[in-house]
Amino acid sequence: MKHRFRNLIVLFTASVVLAFAFNFFLLPHEVLSGGVTGLAMIFGLLTPLSSGIWLIVFNIPVLIIGWMKLGKEFIANSVFSVAVTSVAMLYVPVLQVTEDALLSSVFGGVIVGACIGTIIRFYGSTGGFDVIGLVLTLKRDLPLGVLVFGLNSLVVFASGFFFTWELALYTLASIYITGIVVDRIHTRHIKLSLMVVTDQDQKLRGELIGNLIRGITVMNAQGGYSNEERKVLYTVISRYELALVKSIIQDVDPRAFVSVTETVEVLGNFRRS
Repeated sequence: MKHRFRNLIVLFTASVVLAFAFNFFLLPHEVLSGGVTGLAMIFGLLTPLSSGIWLIVFNIPVLIIGWMKLGKEFIANSVFSVAVTSVAMLYVPVLQVTEDALLSSVFGGVIVGACIGTIIRFYGSTGGFDVIGLVLTLKRDLPLGVLVFGLNSLVVFASGFFFTWELALYTLASIYITGIVVDRIHTRHIKLSLMVVTDQDQKLRGELIGNLIRGITVMNAQGGYSNEERKVLYTVISRYELALVKSIIQDVDPRAFVSVTETVEVLGNFRRS
């Protein structure tokens, strides 16, 4: 319950800050965010309805797809995040922090990327192409920010058509920066090879399997200096799981020898979700 409450607080804070980034940095210069949010901004600028209203309308079909592919908790968090952002955009005034469109694009992109990355890190999304990108990353180990940047490029052409191509380029720069920041925070696509040399293999193996739901290969080993028998546990984890793994190993066998290396690619039966 406490963990759930903490997650909601983080999601709420990031969603509100996201609304401020939109209304303070991007919308005043008609610099758009990407994907569904960008489309909502376009319709908000072209119609009497607020971008927050359009954000809800466009996200309904996308969230239905996420419900089927990513689970109820994820979609519940996403609906919460989208709702908070949409309501906040209704009440946060559209203010121009700086007259420099490029500066607004850069800072807006950084803040939006940090907020989106944090929301995804805490098992939610801002809807739109975030959900589509996360569904695709279940099949392929692709950087989410790069994937979403490719999808969001469609918004650049839309903004160029409806507004000016100069603003479209600012939008492209903002989306690109957002993608980079998202990838700095969302690192699930990065895989790590974990090798642990221990004499507490039974207990450690049980703890790792119970907490990670991953297969582990056990190999016999002998100390080159001590000649003592040891076991080597080998598995592949995501970067998200590293902190948990280190905590488990420290509790079970503080004297274990641990080697962690980044893995370029994983083939075969690997649980990506």
